[in-house]
This record gives sequence, structure tokens and C-alpha cells, in this order.
Amino acid sequence: MSLPMRGASSGPPPRRIWVDRIADWVITWRRVLLWVFALLTLFFAGTATRLGADAGFTKMIPLEHPYMKVFMRYQSVFGGANRVLVAVHPKEGDIYNAQSLMLLRAITDEVFHISGVERSSVTSLFTPNVRYTEVFEDGFRGGNVVSSDFDGSPAQIESVRANVARSEWQGRIVAQDNTAAMVIATLQEIDPRTGRRVDLRAIANSFESIRARHEDARHSVHIIGFAKAVGDIADGAVGVLGFFALAFVVTTLMLRVHTQSNALTAYALGCALVPVVWLLGLMPLLGLGLDPMSILVPFLIFAIAVSHAVQMTQAWRHERAAGADSAEAARRSFVHLFVPGAMALLANAIGFLVIAFVPIEVVRELALTATLGVSLMIVTNKLMLPALLSLRSERGQPQLVRSGMLDGIWRFAAALVRPRVAVLMIVGWLVVLAVGLWGAKGLQIGDLGRGVPELRADSRYNLDTDFITERFAIGVDVLQVVIEADGRESPCVDPRVMEPIGEFELQMRQNPGVGAVSGLAGFISAVAQAYAENNVRWRALPSDELQMAQGTGAATRLGNTFMNPGCTAMVVSLFTRDHQAPTIASLVADVERFAQDHARPDLRFLIGVGNLAVMAATNQVVASADRWVNLALFGAVTALCLLTFRSIRITLCIVIPLAIVTVLCNAVMAWLGIGVKVNTLPVVALGVGVGVDYGIYLFERIRHALELGADLEQAVFEALKQRGTASLFTALTLSVSVLTWLGSALQFQADMGLLLAFMFIVNLLGALLLLPALAALLMVRGRT
Repeated sequence: MSLPMRGASSGPPPRRIWVDRIADWVITWRRVLLWVFALLTLFFAGTATRLGADAGFTKMIPLEHPYMKVFMRYQSVFGGANRVLVAVHPKEGDIYNAQSLMLLRAITDEVFHISGVERSSVTSLFTPNVRYTEVFEDGFRGGNVVSSDFDGSPAQIESVRANVARSEWQGRIVAQDNTAAMVIATLQEIDPRTGRRVDLRAIANSFESIRARHEDARHSVHIIGFAKAVGDIADGAVGVLGFFALAFVVTTLMLRVHTQSNALTAYALGCALVPVVWLLGLMPLLGLGLDPMSILVPFLIFAIAVSHAVQMTQAWRHERAAGADSAEAARRSFVHLFVPGAMALLANAIGFLVIAFVPIEVVRELALTATLGVSLMIVTNKLMLPALLSLRSERGQPQLVRSGMLDGIWRFAAALVRPRVAVLMIVGWLVVLAVGLWGAKGLQIGDLGRGVPELRADSRYNLDTDFITERFAIGVDVLQVVIEADGRESPCVDPRVMEPIGEFELQMRQNPGVGAVSGLAGFISAVAQAYAENNVRWRALPSDELQMAQGTGAATRLGNTFMNPGCTAMVVSLFTRDHQAPTIASLVADVERFAQDHARPDLRFLIGVGNLAVMAATNQVVASADRWVNLALFGAVTALCLLTFRSIRITLCIVIPLAIVTVLCNAVMAWLGIGVKVNTLPVVALGVGVGVDYGIYLFERIRHALELGADLEQAVFEALKQRGTASLFTALTLSVSVLTWLGSALQFQADMGLLLAFMFIVNLLGALLLLPALAALLMVRGRT
């Protein structure tokens, strides 16, 4: 068998009358087109300057989930999940000294005046909602834990120490070992001063400025909470611009080595940047902003655009080497690549669009943004680049630089179509698939690390999280269960209502992930104990309504801590040791099991308040959507391949490697401890999208060569020589670029970089090794 010689003509392009007409139109009007593209790029570059940050809390939660409906109904009563905790820690001694307490008071005052803070929610030793109650021979006595005239005298400090010991606040706002004290505040969704959604990054900066002013050699200040996490993530995301610049430099250098031409390098890079500029310019016009998730989209769009630009320039060089002038070479390249390229980009777009199955605003905005960017690429990459190439003037016919160095690799890959070799290769990949399926069984939904997994384990935020969770019985990780009681005038003093709540609190304490439980039943039991001279034997719910009313009356002094004003709804707060996916799943299962076992028409146990309710709802939504995302993704890719090639055999050759690589990616995520969550959903979509590019471009050449009379091995060799070189370059370039993300301050960006590099390389191996073997098995005698 003789393989085609390097530099041989690729033959006439396939006959598609409408594609020919578009190609003629592009070449004829190329100068006008380029001027239009230049003006549009300048316009969108101008509108991109109006692009701002947008990271509201409600954007990140699944509002249609039943838990979140409860959350929205009761967040104004019992406080939302968007809390910030500020802990003051004297580096020597305990919190009970004048300097530390004065510092705590100053921070309390500053937190109170931060715009966007719900002022009635601010809680610390110095707020009037922090009270103590004690029993003495004539009844109860109570008051503020810290008196309003506190001046830091030794006598007053000892009084504060005694009052904390008498109260329920030990372990809640004062550390269990007395080495720290906290200020707690809940944030509003809408800033009353501006009427707009609160700027979480600005609030995070306000808290950070508090730390900067008050942290010194004697005291450390520790801050955690959703807004602070968003602020730290946003600060880390600024570094994405640096990694984008680094990726651009790496891509430029590798493109220059690959093309051996400054002009071709500039053309490819320019056409890859134009859709990014257009996308950033369109976003503010559509009312979209950048959040910590979508900030990576421009790089992903740039990466995909580079892949397609390299295919176009490589095809143009082949046509020039075959004897065509620049304009004719650009025309032929357009005709060869427009349909497969457009279909590949459409597959990319659908890959991102299916992420919108996740009913969370921030995810749907990500899907819209990425889909829009890829759709713009169909215009910019497929029209602009051929127009530029058609104007390229070169002396003689350019040689395909270094292509001969790869001929040995392409001959080896083409030989995989031989029956015995193909069978061995397929068996090898089946073994790899089996290992991947075994590894993927450990894949979990949700977060699997301590603190905020989007940040590094040694980040200041996560170290602050460790500090607070070690010293306090409560933290930001809380699941609040709302108990609604209907048909009773005073359910809080009715033993038939309170007894199931007391049993619920008792059972929830048995969950190994729960660190503390706070509820009305437990509080009333503590009051009953206090009335019995603090005898622990009396720590139980009274059976008499009058005695029950004594405890309820004491609870009303704590505001909405345990119940709403009419006592038609009560809340039990379950503080957990972490927010890992298994902890949340176990706790939610226990709550729902209890609610089902104790279901009554007049008493309902509802999950819905607290940050763990948000995480539980998000995890359930992601778990449900993950199946639909994969089904829709592969269904759409299969449909597009069938539409492009009108061949079930070719479609299977393209889709099977993608499915195997997806399974392997899931296995790698399980081995690395990366859960399936909002941040990782785009990885699979992008990996499948780029993998589809490899397969579609290769089979466009394979089928064309078969139509010209080549046998299957010749067709695969020619396809690899013409399209495989560009695919190899793209995979290596993109992998090197995303691997630089391992140095990011953001853990989720580092995770995405590692997973994307894995999928780029393994998708390439699937296209070069498995695809020819499948072609040998499925395309009998070269039939498509």
C-alpha cells in the first residue's frame, strides 16, 4: 500500500452549493467584512468598559427548591444564610480584659454601621439582645450581659464573666475556653440605602478594613461568612487576568513555533481574541456582570477559538502547498471546514447550554455567557479568518513546516485500523474504561473539604474557619429546621407540640456531624432546671402549661432566636462540625426521616433556613441536573454528528471516546476528592466540546479521502496529517496553558485547570488511538 505523499493536493472540496456560495461571498467581500469586524470590535471594546462585578447571594441558590421556598419565607424572621462572623482573639490570656473587651465593642459598633448589614441581627456581648437570666429566692433576675455603662473596670469585667456563665451564650458568642468572642451579623439582600442588590465584595472589603484597623501584636481578628468568602474568591479571581496573560504568551510562543510565521500567528490569535472582546462587550448590554464563576469564561472561549483557528490555518497551508494561491486556498479551506467547524462549535455551544438544566441563576448566566461566546465564534472564526488568509501574500508555495517529524506517529495511528491491532487497542481501552467505572463510584455531590473549597486550604479564610470551629460550638455552618404549628392559640406552651420538638432536638444531637443544637424545647428545659435550684434531674420539658409559659416568656427576651412573634413557627438550629457533602446528606436524611415518622396535620418540620439548607438544596439540584446535563450533552452531540455525517458508524466512532473520557474524568475527580458541584459542571461540557472538535475534523478528512478512493488506512493517515497536527498542537497548548492555573490562589481554578488538562490530553489520545480502531471495527471496508 502506498500512502499519499506529503504536500499532495487535498482534492476538490465536497460539493455543497450553499457553502460554495458563502465562500465566494466571503472572498469577494473580504475587505468590507474585515472593516465591519474591526468597527464592531472597537464598539464592543468600548461597551466592555461598563462591565462590572455581580455576585448577589440569591443568584447562587436554587430558588425553586422546596428548601429555598421555606428559606425565602422565613429568612427575615430567623435570619438568612448570609451571615458574617468576626472573632476577636487575644494572643495571651482570655477575652476578659479591658483592652480585648473594648476592642470587641469597637468592632461591634463598626459592624453595626456597615451598609447592607441587618442592624437588628448584630449580636455580640455589647448588643442589647444578649442577655442572661438567673434564678434567686424571689424569682428570676436578668439583664444585659454587658451593662450600658461598661468602662472596663476590674469589677465590671468580673461581672461580665459571671453573666456569660449564667447565660446561654457560652460557646455561641464567647469561646468555650474563653479565649475569643464574636460579633455576628446577617446581611440583607437589598441595600436600603441604594435600593440595589448588596455588593458582597464591597461588604467583604469593609470587614477586611476592620481587621486591618484592629488586628495588632496583641490581638488577632478572624472573619468568616458567605460575603467574606465571596470577597476573597473575587480577590483571587483578579489573578485570573494574570493567568490569562500567561496563557496568551504560552499560546503565542507555541503558535509561532507551529506556524513558523508571524502573520499566521497574529491572524490566529486575533481571531481568537475577537469573540472574547465581543462577548465582554455584549454582557453589560444584556444586563450581565462578572462573578467568580463566569470570570473564567473568556479564557475558555479563547481556548476553543484557538483550536478552530489552528485548524483553519493548517488547512490553508495545505491548500497553498498543493498549489492554490492565497485567495483560492482560503476559499477551499472555508468550504472544507465550514460545516464540520460550525457543527463542532454548535456542539460546544450546546455543551454549555445544557448546564442551564441547573436551576440556579449564576449557573444559567454562566451557560448563557459561554453559549453566546461560542456562538459569536461561528461568525468571527469562520468568516474573519478566511478573509484575512485570503489577503496573505507569500512568495511561492509554503512548506508544511515540521509535518514530516510527525509522519511516524501518524503512520502508527493509521496502522491501528488493521483488524488485529484494532482489537487489541479496543480491549485496552475497555480495561481503562473498567478502571474508570470502578473509580467513578466514589464520586460525590457537593463539597468534600473543610472551609470554603474554592479557596486553598491554607488561605486566611479557611484558617479563620478552623479557628472559629475549634473554639465555638457554633459557626456559619448551620441547618435551621422550621416547625410550623397550626390550629393552636399558644403552641409554644402546649406539651403536645413541644414534646415532639424536644424529641427532635434529642435525636439530632446523636448525629455525629452535629456539634450543637439550639431550640425552644431545650431552652425551656434549661429554665425548668434553673427553677429547681439548677438540679440537673429537672432538666426536662414541664408537663404543665404554666411552667411551660415561664420558659417561653424567658425566650421572648431573646427576640426571634427560637420562635416568631406569634409563636406559630419555631426554629431549631443544628450547628455542624463542617459542611462536607456526607455531613449534609446524613443530617438532611435524619431530619426528613424524623419529619416523616412524626408527621401530623398540625405540625410540620421544614428544612429551609441556614447556609446548610442552601448547600443541601444546591447539592440535590446538582445531583438531579447532573444526569440531565450528561444525557442532553451526549444526545445533542450525537444528533449533531448524525446531522453532519449522516452516518451512525461515524457518530459512534466520535461519541464512544468522549463517553470513555467523561467516565475517566469522573474517576479522577473522585480520586482527587473533587465533588460534582456548580464549579465543576462546565469542565465536562468543555471537555466533551473540545473532544468533539477532534473527532469531527478528523472524520471530515477521513470521509473525503474515502470518497477519493483511498482505503481506510490511507484515509486515516491523510486525515491525521492534515487535521491531527492541529489537534495535537491545540491539545498540548491548551493543556500547558491551563496547567499554569495550578499556581492560582483559587482552589477551584487549580482543580479546573488539572481536570481540563486531563480531558484535553485524554480526548486527544482517544482521537488518535481509539478512534482509528473503532473505525476499523465499525466502518467495514471503508463504508461510512
